[in-house]
Amino acid sequence: MRAEPYDYWRCRHCEATFVEPAQLPSRKLEHAEYRLHRNDVDDARYRRFLARLATPLLARLGPGLCGLDYGCGPGPALAAMLAEAGHRMAVYDPLFFDHPQRLDEVYDFVTCSEVVEHFHHPLREFVRLDRLMKPGGWLAVMTTFQTDDAAFAHWHYRRDRTHVVFYREATFRFLAARLGWRCEIPCPNVALLQKGWG
Repeated sequence: MRAEPYDYWRCRHCEATFVEPAQLPSRKLEHAEYRLHRNDVDDARYRRFLARLATPLLARLGPGLCGLDYGCGPGPALAAMLAEAGHRMAVYDPLFFDHPQRLDEVYDFVTCSEVVEHFHHPLREFVRLDRLMKPGGWLAVMTTFQTDDAAFAHWHYRRDRTHVVFYREATFRFLAARLGWRCEIPCPNVALLQKGWG
């Protein structure tokens, strides 16, 4: 399907909608767009937004665990909130906190808030996220789920040129089945995925 400025495809297996690979945005365009984001750790409104992910995740975690905020952006507010709740947090972002050694460790939980829609190679990224989690660990994802094909061309979320893949609830259930995870959708636009014990 065509919706300016991109052509899109639909995966027949997982139902994700994604940008034609030849049209993926450059790293330079992505960096410029991300610099416009305002992710202030002390912004109460932003914290309320992030609580949609943090609250159901915290309800499933034991005390004093080790987590990674993957794709934290320039202001790792979610990591700060989880640290305030008593967890040891690391951050990773390929543009703002590029610490590759963080990707050589394993964690009790990994968070991705408004990140997965930027993945140029989604399956490859989810396999990496799986490797970052201990058995029984949680992957907490927040992204706006796609629901209405008829409204796709005018959907505000699609108009961000760095958003290149759009997920449905069915997409996360497919990924969970493929990677041996358990999938919960505790509220709109949040997926909690628990890694199996192998």
